Amino acid sequence: MSSARLAAPPALGREFPPHVLRDYALIADGARGGLVGPRGDIVWMCAPHWHDDAIFSSLLGGRGVFAVTPTHPFVWGGHYEDGTLIFRHRWVSRGDGTMTCRDALGMPSRPDKAVVLRQVHAEAGDAQVEVVLDLRSGFGARSLRELHRDDDGVFTARTGDLRVRLTGLPQARVDDDGVLRAELRVPAGQRHDLVLEVGTGHFDERVDPAHSWTATEHTWRSAVPEVENSVAPAEARHSYAVIRGLTSDDGGMVAAATMSLPEHASKGRSYDYRYAWIRDQCYAGLAMAQCGGPYPLFDSLVRFVTGRVLEDGRDLVPAYTVLGAPVPEERSVGLPGYPGGWDIAGNHVRKQFQLDAFGEVLQLLATAEAFDRLDADGWRAVELAVATIAERWDEPEAGIWEIQDDWWAHSRLECVAGLRSIASVANPADAARAATLADKILAATAERCLHPTEGRWQRSPSEPGVDAALLRPSLHGGIPVDDPRQRATLRAVQRDLVQDHHVYRYSPDSMPLGSTEGAFLLCGFILAENLHAVGDEVEAFRVFERNRAACGPAALLSEEWDVGQRQLRGNLPQAFVHAGLISSSVRLAG
Repeated sequence: MSSARLAAPPALGREFPPHVLRDYALIADGARGGLVGPRGDIVWMCAPHWHDDAIFSSLLGGRGVFAVTPTHPFVWGGHYEDGTLIFRHRWVSRGDGTMTCRDALGMPSRPDKAVVLRQVHAEAGDAQVEVVLDLRSGFGARSLRELHRDDDGVFTARTGDLRVRLTGLPQARVDDDGVLRAELRVPAGQRHDLVLEVGTGHFDERVDPAHSWTATEHTWRSAVPEVENSVAPAEARHSYAVIRGLTSDDGGMVAAATMSLPEHASKGRSYDYRYAWIRDQCYAGLAMAQCGGPYPLFDSLVRFVTGRVLEDGRDLVPAYTVLGAPVPEERSVGLPGYPGGWDIAGNHVRKQFQLDAFGEVLQLLATAEAFDRLDADGWRAVELAVATIAERWDEPEAGIWEIQDDWWAHSRLECVAGLRSIASVANPADAARAATLADKILAATAERCLHPTEGRWQRSPSEPGVDAALLRPSLHGGIPVDDPRQRATLRAVQRDLVQDHHVYRYSPDSMPLGSTEGAFLLCGFILAENLHAVGDEVEAFRVFERNRAACGPAALLSEEWDVGQRQLRGNLPQAFVHAGLISSSVRLAG
């Protein structure tokens, strides 16, 4: 039968305004992910893949939300179930009313369909919630059409090229704007399931909530190991789960689940990170390797990197979609944007050459060989990476921070680290060639990028400042951490780039720290590892603890941290920051 309609409500943007980033949790299944706030409002999700248009866009001021919100005044808390991205909201109302809502994306994931699982539990007293579903493809441009409710109370609809099915809410009404609303009452002690399916192609039989929850729990238990060889095992395990949630079954790991969240208000620093950066893949793979041995996630990350190197060789670009396709050009999608940000989809990174990525590829593949996980394709990728470094190491390039082309010292030192890493596992002839090339690059870097008075590495021949990224190569096969040049660089980073134990990547244009961007949490974890490596354990733990605490209740880490306001900045969650937490947590335990 057809659905009853009622008048359109006030703009949903006023009902579900944006939260500060620390209040959001992530639900993800590897193929896509969503951000959910403390009002039970899923405000961001792209489907069917990470890089596709959003179906919930209210995070960026557009249309689209799926909310399960208590009808009475409440205070909110929440946590992830151990080793999963299953999030439990807990709402306490006046009197004895307490309810929870479990949120997850069903796993194992399907590339063509997302399954959103939501389960309301009336723990104490009856639970009364309002459910709002405003699902719109094309970043909020296309409302639901062909909306139909069958005799079992199951809603089906279309939006753009997507099919939609909602079960568990037969009493929902539909307003003139295509928004489903319902008041849901769950008796004390009972549970109620909502299942939303969104995807392409034909929908098969309905999802059974009990079966899907069981399968999702089992998939997470199988995918995320204990990380007991660390100083923060709970946080390291959680970061592992975050990385798993951001990684597709094909091994492509998005840099972050979101786009256009500003790194600095009104400065134009809004980017789309829903793509797989080769560098980030390598950082994550190396962190996985430190957790006690190879796991399926490590193998999938290696497989994705190997495939891109074999396909593109010397023309390897810094980032791809998780399906291995080119990243689309930047464009505006017509959204107001998160406060202080712009609505940028796509990324200009596809046009850049970043030399350091080849060094990090070698570091990852050398680790795979050390685990006896590198196959013939992997060794062919090694040969291509070494050949590309030999051919292109002297070219200007964009470097780790993706700015203007220059002769960046960090990129050369990462290649030195990668070449020496692969030399440690290669046959004698290949090892000798790799080591000789490493020595040649190191000598040239020392000649051109050694600060004339301080004896430390400087950013480039024309950029005398220090860069926190210069601390990383020595941890991954480069020159030893006790080399005088590295020691001098460490002292300079501590002197010039640290504020309240948080680390800025470099000092832009000699302006005060924090004036143009936040501290980089990845750099904080790299500094902690360096301090530990040189024996300064107390300071290493101070830096580590300060940076791992730069989060909200869901323990998600963004790229940057506003030291003064103690706020997350940039896209959320940032995969390589969680990889940095794992790596430093394990190293400090050693």
